[in-house]
Amino acid sequence: MALKQRIQDDLKAALLSGDRFAGETLRGLKAAILNEEVAQGKRDDGLDDATIEQIIAKEVKKRNEAAALYDQNNRQDSAADERHEAEILMIYLPKQLSEAELKTVVDAKVRELGATDAKMMGQVIGAVKKDVGNTADGGMIARLVKAALS
Repeated sequence: MALKQRIQDDLKAALLSGDRFAGETLRGLKAAILNEEVAQGKRDDGLDDATIEQIIAKEVKKRNEAAALYDQNNRQDSAADERHEAEILMIYLPKQLSEAELKTVVDAKVRELGATDAKMMGQVIGAVKKDVGNTADGGMIARLVKAALS
């Protein structure tokens, strides 16, 4: 089943079961997907699953950043809501690599590219992202690459 259809089915199920929070979260996700379809001129064809996963990853990142800001301002109720939304969205992403698994990939790419200093950081990050796709957070990739090159 296509990812977009799975999201639509889960939205219907959430609304029918009375789970308004999940329903609103999935409605927001559908809107983000629709915006990207319109922006890319693919409204009729739709986006492929990999592109939809990228959109979901962006939405999860937004929720986590918002939760961190709410925490800084002592708004735990709002932070909890943002984290709950992120958890709902994470269901649609592939299993995320652990930090140890990602470090192995980063170390292999550093050796493969012969990277020795921070000037090659962008190349290494790009190569790692190409390999792991949406299974790892970009911030974690950058942090591990920076550590490996310093």
